[in-house]
Amino acid sequence: MSSQEVIARTLAAPLVPVFFHADAAYAQSIVRGCYAGGVRVFEFTNRGANAFEVFQELAKLVADDCPDLVLGIGTIYTAADAERFIAAGAAFIVQPVTTADVAAACQRHDVAWLPGAMTPNEIYAATQLGAQLVKIFPGNLVGPDYVKALRGPMPNVKLMVTGGVEPTEASLTEWFGAGVNVVGVGSQLFKGASDAATITARVAPLMQFLQQKVANAAKK
Repeated sequence: MSSQEVIARTLAAPLVPVFFHADAAYAQSIVRGCYAGGVRVFEFTNRGANAFEVFQELAKLVADDCPDLVLGIGTIYTAADAERFIAAGAAFIVQPVTTADVAAACQRHDVAWLPGAMTPNEIYAATQLGAQLVKIFPGNLVGPDYVKALRGPMPNVKLMVTGGVEPTEASLTEWFGAGVNVVGVGSQLFKGASDAATITARVAPLMQFLQQKVANAAKK
């Protein structure tokens, strides 16, 4: 997939689980549960010593059993790490910050790049480096009102917020009503869920809710 295709698919299925676990089998069960619930974009995070090895196992799972899933890697700081995960099958790269060398690595491979930013200057700088979707992080510190304020001077920048998004229709309504295009949901989505079936039951109604929102917006 091209970077534009990945961005389009992310905007169409705009709830992205953000997850790390050191056990590959458990991580695979979580991915399966999310996929069964309708998730089509999944961010694994580079937050442990064996993150690369676990990601490789997830990439195999996606190739074999989840053909419609877009799998990416988060918490990337260097071009070397970006290159390594792209070679292992990452369809997108997410950063907590914005760095030009990672942007360039993604552009060389036509892989979607989602840099992290907060202030208007940071968001603008990311778009100038080629970002098609910018991650606002940490969302819990700024809140939906901040995103709403950004939409005045920046009405067309595609924004993803991570941090502070609850896996509830009320929270999703608040964030999307404020103007975000995509949400990344981390620990709150997985809290107390020990198996794939629990994750599926938790995710499915949220995905249906958001896809209806996307469909309604397309009609306007």
